[in-house]
This record gives sequence, structure tokens and C-alpha cells, in this order.
Amino acid sequence: MIHCVAIDDEPIALSILNEYCGRIGDVELKCFTSPVAGLEYINDTHPDIVFLDIEMNSHNGLALARQLPENTCLVFTTAYAQYALDGFEVDAVDFLHKPIFFPRFERALEKARRWLEVRKISPADRRATITLKSAHKNVVVNLNDVLFIEAMDNYVKVFRTGLPMVISQITMKEMEEMLPPERFLRVHRSYIVSLDAIERFSNRQIYLSGHKSPIPVGRKYSETFNNIHNNKIRQQ
Repeated sequence: MIHCVAIDDEPIALSILNEYCGRIGDVELKCFTSPVAGLEYINDTHPDIVFLDIEMNSHNGLALARQLPENTCLVFTTAYAQYALDGFEVDAVDFLHKPIFFPRFERALEKARRWLEVRKISPADRRATITLKSAHKNVVVNLNDVLFIEAMDNYVKVFRTGLPMVISQITMKEMEEMLPPERFLRVHRSYIVSLDAIERFSNRQIYLSGHKSPIPVGRKYSETFNNIHNNKIRQQ
């Protein structure tokens, strides 16, 4: 069960979040219209996720965020889109713009889950696995098994050595941010490859161990790829 707290001076907004959490099932939500009471509860209980409005009558959510316990998984909820950049300055995991619709809430919650999963494992293990949502369940992917990732609209396909492909509803940019840059590189708008799996390459194509078809190298990525791969070879 994931324990969450929501602070918002609008009862209707809290009611919507509570309904959405109920739909998901394994999320427990405690709601507060009083920022002071909510902050006190958070400091006492250390919930998994905090949903926090930014513009409240008596308090500013950005100032309140700076009083949260260290490493709090924070998701801002507000009707004022201009606060989005300010929200990320206090390390918010996501930003939900009101009115909040369920599919967008679900994506934010999944992003928060991944944030929590990463912090449960040691720095060494963090480099070894990632957790992806696939077919309504979490799948732990060992990075040693990954050959390459291919974009497919708002999904990615993760191709692994000797294992089934994993399909997850996540953008290529989000996927790229999850991977250790010393091991994986984006070489095309639609492809990320494992540097360890490269057998041979040219300026326009990469051949991977255990995969027959070549991976294209995009023109804007070719120089970066050549530099990084050559540096990797020199270090071996």
C-alpha cells in the first residue's frame, strides 16, 4: 500500500484526488485543507507521496514544499501553469495542472512509483536494474539483458537477450533519463542502444550482438556516438 497526503484548500480538488486513488486500489490518501495540519502530519508520518497545491489562500505551496522532510516524493497540483518551472526548483517529481483528469493522474502516480523504487535500492544496484510498468504490473528489467530500446508512439519496446520484449507506456525522453549514460546512448530519435552490446558500426548503422538487423544512427546523434564509443574503447 502506498501512503499519500494531499494538501489543498479546495475540498472539491481533494475529493477528486481521493476518488482517483480509490480507482487505483493500492493507494491510501489522507487529505488536508489546512497546510499547517497537513505539514505536521507529514513530518510525523513521512508518507510515500505528497500532493501539494501551490496557490492557497493562507499559504504558498512552494514555500511549504521547502519545509517538507528531505527526499519527499512531491507532486504539485495547481491551476496555474506558470508555476511549473518553480515547482521543479524544489525537486518536484511531477506537476499536475488542474483540472486533473484520471489518465494524467495515473501517469504522475506511476512516475512517483518509479521515483520511490529507485530510492529503495543501493547506488550500485540502481545502475543494474530499472522498473517499468508493463501490462498493468511492474517489471524489473536487468540492464545487463538489454540490447536496445525502440520508440513506438508514447510507448517503448525494450529488447533483451534471450528474454521477451517489454512494452511500457513511457516516452523515449523519460526512458533515456532512467538509464545510466555510461552504458546506454541514444543514437536515433527512435533508438537507444547498449554500448556493451555493440559489435561493429559505421556512421549510419550499428550492429548489436545477438540482433541481426542494424540499428540506424541519426545524423544529429552520429558525432556524439562516435566520440563516446571511441572513448569507451580507449578505456578498455
